[in-house]
Amino acid sequence: VEPHRGHGSEPAAEGDAAAAAAAAAAIMSGSGGTLAAAAGVPALVSLILNRLKSQGLFDQFRRDCLADVDTKPAYQNLRQRVDNFVSNHLATHTWSPHLNKNQLRNNIRQQVLKSGMLESGIDRIISQVVDPKINHIFRPQVEKAVHEFLILRFAPDIAPSNQPSLQDSRHGF
Repeated sequence: VEPHRGHGSEPAAEGDAAAAAAAAAAIMSGSGGTLAAAAGVPALVSLILNRLKSQGLFDQFRRDCLADVDTKPAYQNLRQRVDNFVSNHLATHTWSPHLNKNQLRNNIRQQVLKSGMLESGIDRIISQVVDPKINHIFRPQVEKAVHEFLILRFAPDIAPSNQPSLQDSRHGF
């Protein structure tokens, strides 16, 4: 079964929903699932991701990270390195009204990319901004949303308050 590739809150195809239901039943029962249920896992993941996107959870994570990024040493260091690199590169060029600024800009961009400073700097930024939030902020919110999705989608007759807590059912995931 191919996962649903739609955007936002579009409904999934019937086959996707059936496969997702089988996968969810296996997950919720903690049985580990069968081969047939495992085939529905991509469809289930697609349905859950679309739900999380439509709720704006990823946008919230992005805003949380962007709010912190400019205060971190890794960002400040990368910005200073890029600024110095650009300044040094521009110092080798003499300005004239006939200077092709677009070509110069593209040349600088290519040189910055070739230098590798962005890759290493971005890895450090992720370590300082995203990694600390994963276990304490992002994971609990995603787990809660997934748990609510599974209950709403595959067990509508069971009230969420009667469900075991996510902490109790963690072994089933």
